[in-house]
Amino acid sequence: MLKRLIFLLLAFTFLQKVNAQKKPNIILILTDDMGYSDIGCFGGKFVPTPNIDRLAKEGTKFTQYYSAAPICSPSRVSLLTGMFPAEWNFTTYLNDRRSNGLAEQANYLNVDAPSIAKVLKSAGYVTGHFGKWHMGGGRDIKNAPNFPKYGFDEHASTYESPDPDPLLTATNWIWSKKDSIKRWNRTQYFVDKTLDFLKRHNGKPCYVNLWPDDMHTPWVPEVDWRYSGQYPMNPEEEKSFKLVLKEYDKQIGRLLDGIKKLGIENNTIVIFTSDNGPLPSFRGSREAGLRGSKLSLYEGGIRMPFIAKWPGHIKEGVTDSASVLNSTDLFPTFAAMASASLPANYKGDGENRESVLLGKPSARDKDMYWEYGRNSYAFNYPKGRDHSPNLAIRSGKWKLLVDYHMNDVELYDMDTDYFETTNVAEKHPEIVKELKRKLITWRTYLPDLTPDRANPTRQ
Repeated sequence: MLKRLIFLLLAFTFLQKVNAQKKPNIILILTDDMGYSDIGCFGGKFVPTPNIDRLAKEGTKFTQYYSAAPICSPSRVSLLTGMFPAEWNFTTYLNDRRSNGLAEQANYLNVDAPSIAKVLKSAGYVTGHFGKWHMGGGRDIKNAPNFPKYGFDEHASTYESPDPDPLLTATNWIWSKKDSIKRWNRTQYFVDKTLDFLKRHNGKPCYVNLWPDDMHTPWVPEVDWRYSGQYPMNPEEEKSFKLVLKEYDKQIGRLLDGIKKLGIENNTIVIFTSDNGPLPSFRGSREAGLRGSKLSLYEGGIRMPFIAKWPGHIKEGVTDSASVLNSTDLFPTFAAMASASLPANYKGDGENRESVLLGKPSARDKDMYWEYGRNSYAFNYPKGRDHSPNLAIRSGKWKLLVDYHMNDVELYDMDTDYFETTNVAEKHPEIVKELKRKLITWRTYLPDLTPDRANPTRQ
């Protein structure tokens, strides 16, 4: 009898392990400030990007993927929570307490917010975050919750996090010449961390945020010199950008080769995208002609490159230009692909787009909403033609923008004018009326909180 019980227990344990291994690994590569057309497979002509292009050849690229914000902190909140970031009091990037207060936003993401890492952990996943965080911590934000509070088992992050990696942060700033891991080696470091994590947990399903910060300025490439505290070239010029992009592509290649070497390629979903549009944009050349840039709700600030790869499941070498996706969609999509249950009473803004990733294009049912900057302190850039209104909605083919409490309405047909050249608001008054009503209603019911009230002391 005892032998039979032991046998059944061992069999049950074995089956659990086998079932766990059937769940796919998920790696979300979130590039920092990458423009829509920085890379070759999206029309980029700056430098060859053969490794990122390889992702597209071995997977599917989507041309209508939207970030839920045109700037880093709120865009990252949307990915972690599956909710529009303004609903968690994020409308611009996190700064120090004074600036966050003036911007009328939180100091860090509330630990009561849903987290895709927590959801996947509950389904048996091991979770890691390697790269930029920027959802709390850094500057004078000393009480930001640490990574385990959001569901991450392991982490290595930069200055703008609750627990900066000392090899990356020798000083109290984003980077310095004293850092053990130099600026130009950061992506390599994060790729190494990712591959080591996957190797140590081989046989268990893994979820990894690989969020490098290399494509954000300053661009500091290694060009056969010893760093002496002086830039070898202007850190915001095109020459520097090209060298950093070339190195970034090389490291993505190392990641893909490493996954293959570990023998887990066929059971690993790789998603590649960016958090928001580029800055500087080099006269618009980084957005394939789209209007706007980082800090703008025009397409150049929120429409991002997006590639999905999963051998044997996601179609190879295909372009989906019909389906509209949003960064909030990844939460329910990952949960579905991992056979994980969503939190009780979860009211996310995303849609489960698993079928879209697996090759069945479809329209998006839910409208998409944006708020960038709650007031003039937080919402002053970019200047000129690319300075958009601070609220936007996309519903079907229509995109409407307007400033809160104003009537400067802009309406664009995304089917025929995704370059946003012709405001057709006067021609479609009924559409304007309906979309503006939806947008202003959504904004009216967003939380109106100070940073202290937005973040309870409980951690």
